[in-house]
Amino acid sequence: MRVVSLLASSTELVCALGFRESLVGRSHECDFPESVKTLPVCSEPKFDPHKGTSRDIDNRVREIVSKSLSVYRVDTEKLRELKPDVIVTQDQCEVCAVSVKDVENAVCEILESRPQIVTLHPGTLEDVWKGFEQTAEALGKAQNGRDLVLQCKTRMQDISKKALALPETPSVLCVEWFDPLMMAANWIPEFIDMLGGKNLFGKAGEHAPRTTWQDVAASDPDIVVLMPCGWDMERSKKESVVLTERPEWQSLRAVRAGRVYLTESNQFFNRPGPRLVESLEILAEIMYPGFFSFGHEGKDWKKF
Repeated sequence: MRVVSLLASSTELVCALGFRESLVGRSHECDFPESVKTLPVCSEPKFDPHKGTSRDIDNRVREIVSKSLSVYRVDTEKLRELKPDVIVTQDQCEVCAVSVKDVENAVCEILESRPQIVTLHPGTLEDVWKGFEQTAEALGKAQNGRDLVLQCKTRMQDISKKALALPETPSVLCVEWFDPLMMAANWIPEFIDMLGGKNLFGKAGEHAPRTTWQDVAASDPDIVVLMPCGWDMERSKKESVVLTERPEWQSLRAVRAGRVYLTESNQFFNRPGPRLVESLEILAEIMYPGFFSFGHEGKDWKKF
């Protein structure tokens, strides 16, 4: 079995299912577990996402997508060389990773290997679990997928049960992009609900909605969690001036109370893979300091 994963979360998933040795190729963003960094890279972005402000990046992405083009390139020659039996991709977001259309176009050029394309649709947690089972089935180990889903669900349910027993019900603002201002959606609202909080703006299963500063000020959250798509804490801190320079920022209850937090969002919240369990742990530590402690503070999140 020869597997190419073109999504960071699916690379983690393939490894968690016990198929690390079957991986022969990855996307440019796949970096966990550490050992996958030695694998050949089969994709690349059409611009450098490390350059420019959040507004610059948003403008570039929108310009490319407006022309019905993909934000990424698939290395067809590399796929031909690797001869994969299975290629794992997604159709949830063409901005986040290589699209299924790009993969299908590339596969048309390497018909001699006829790889199976596994397309994931991670909009909600239930979609994520289905993707686990779908991938495991394609790899010939369906039970591994069911076992992994049960393990993740059990860990999450244990955390949720403890959180829901607490008297607090904090309102939480999860920021997915700084400029334009966008709030986290997809599985993030489910996390907040599981922890007994009140999620602001984003809806489960939907893409991140744009939000006005007027609406943010009116919501006056108890907690603000910064989790920009694709960024680490250092990058988020550097780019946060676009938030802090706003007059509405200082008026927020969370800011006045010192309850604003940076997260390693690219490694956790933005990846619909096995480490979503750790993402829930991080939110639990943030929302209920002193009650939950999984060892993430200082390493995977910190106070702003």
